[in-house]
Amino acid sequence: MTIDPTATTSETTPRTTLATAAETMHIDPYQQAEQAAAQLLGLTSRQHQIAVVLGSGWLQAADCLGTMDHDIESSQVAGFAAAGVQGHAGRIRSITTEQGAAVLVIAGRTHLYEGRGVDAVAHGVRTARAAGCKVVILTNGCGGINTAFTPGTPVLISDHINYTGRTSLTGARFVDMSAAYSPRLRALAREVDPSLGEGVYIQFAGPQYETPAEIRMAQAMGADLVGMSTALEVIAAREVGLEVLGISLVTNVAAGLSDGTLSHAEVLAAGLAAAPRLGVLLRDIIARIQG
Repeated sequence: MTIDPTATTSETTPRTTLATAAETMHIDPYQQAEQAAAQLLGLTSRQHQIAVVLGSGWLQAADCLGTMDHDIESSQVAGFAAAGVQGHAGRIRSITTEQGAAVLVIAGRTHLYEGRGVDAVAHGVRTARAAGCKVVILTNGCGGINTAFTPGTPVLISDHINYTGRTSLTGARFVDMSAAYSPRLRALAREVDPSLGEGVYIQFAGPQYETPAEIRMAQAMGADLVGMSTALEVIAAREVGLEVLGISLVTNVAAGLSDGTLSHAEVLAAGLAAAPRLGVLLRDIIARIQG
């Protein structure tokens, strides 16, 4: 499927890229996504309908989604790199659900703090769209700002605050973000699990965890969840016309809201403990989407 990067914009301008390695090498990020999708088509011999991006703590959940037909090392596909963060597999998987849906699982996103630029962060969702997907489910492990969301709780993202100081768009690309996280998909998710809460997610650039003062600021801004991914990917996903469902796993209480310190090991441990529930939740949501 060819990406039309102007599909959800009101104006077009000649495309430019951010000051990244891709710019230096004169690589067009949309063409690179098309190249990656063509490689995936060659490797899997199929188009995909739904993409799932696995965040920190979500890796084991993918085992519940269906039959894994192909397991590809990310670095073998154009624009992707080996996993740069512990707990991310650096794999791309093609899975068939019980209902026969073809699901593209990206197990290991690129984070802004890895220094590969914003286009690398957005590459997964752009590739998913070029590979035929119409829906993307973006997951992450996050800190809980709203004390109603305790560690181990999955939460639907209703909106976000992009506090990175960056965007995944360049030029006059005026993408509507008023319903970036699909109300339809959130309603389907609540049909699967009525106990799911909703919250506003704020993305910081990282890699350092937030200070207590930053968390107090985020509270004042209306954030319920905090992490270092997702918002930039959602902007790119909406530009190319993907319908987005965002799900956060609260892995820890945010800084300053408890006496403990923060660590990545805590994030991974929380994900491992919640994996059975997360896997079933994703499986059943995907089945409902295919409905």
